[in-house]
Amino acid sequence: MPQLVVTTREGEEKTIEAGSGLNAMEAIRDAGIDELLALCGGCCSCATCHVYVDPAFADRLPAMSEDENDLLDSSEHRQATSRLSCQIVLTEDVEGLRLTIAPED
Repeated sequence: MPQLVVTTREGEEKTIEAGSGLNAMEAIRDAGIDELLALCGGCCSCATCHVYVDPAFADRLPAMSEDENDLLDSSEHRQATSRLSCQIVLTEDVEGLRLTIAPED
């Protein structure tokens, strides 16, 4: 069961045990962290689950899709390590993944 370390907008760090195969958005939501609106429910159509990936993990994640890239372009808070948490599938390969919840647009 992969662990995920999430930093909230207030700077609080929380470690989450997540089921393998869930996406990061689902794991964060299921852990009771309500800062991610995730309005589309994980369909990659709203960008309300925007997170920053720790650079140490960036090369361990699959490449970003064109749709994800386009949605992130609509955020005024986009950074080089921005991703949509609904597009990050949690597997043993990303054990200990560290994410920071991006400011709300």
